[in-house]
Amino acid sequence: MESNGKNPNSHENQPTRGSNNSSKEQSTTKEVFINHAEISWHEMRRQWVGDQSRRSKRIPREPIMSWTTTYEDLLYSTEPFQQPIPLAEMVDLLVDVWHEEGLDD
Repeated sequence: MESNGKNPNSHENQPTRGSNNSSKEQSTTKEVFINHAEISWHEMRRQWVGDQSRRSKRIPREPIMSWTTTYEDLLYSTEPFQQPIPLAEMVDLLVDVWHEEGLDD
């Protein structure tokens, strides 16, 4: 019987146990993903919006513009407003105009 110098029971063709253990260690230790951009976004938003618990609850006040005020009334008037018009009130007026003119499609 001729021998080629290799033992059929040798471990030459099998992966070493060390590499097998290291891959198991890597698969068991999971990296936790931390979304730093989201955390930063929430922090900046908190600074911009402020602490909601500290805000006083405002009592809704009467609107500055009359309910009958039209866009043309505002556009063609040369007189300054008696008081500043709140943004929410102006947005409501413009949205109503856009709905009437079909510009919201």
